[in-house]
Amino acid sequence: MQIEHQIKICSHHYQKWKSLALSAHTIEQAGNFLEKAFFWLELQTAFITLFTIEQSKGNDLKVSQKIILAKTNLSKKLTDYAEKILDEIK
Repeated sequence: MQIEHQIKICSHHYQKWKSLALSAHTIEQAGNFLEKAFFWLELQTAFITLFTIEQSKGNDLKVSQKIILAKTNLSKKLTDYAEKILDEIK
């Protein structure tokens, strides 16, 4: 999956959770929604940073290896998030 697509996905989810937080009926509910919104905003920022680095220094082998490692770490973060959401659903 291209980083640009991942950035769009993160932006979509951030906007969704931010809107839900702004329309929440309780502070607890708003806090829960904001936590999710901030997760997606943080992830979006990380992908934007990787995209910028990739565009400016993507041909450097060491930089490419670090980008792959960073993408792996972000994938783990998404997996952890998915597990947390599944636990909330149960």
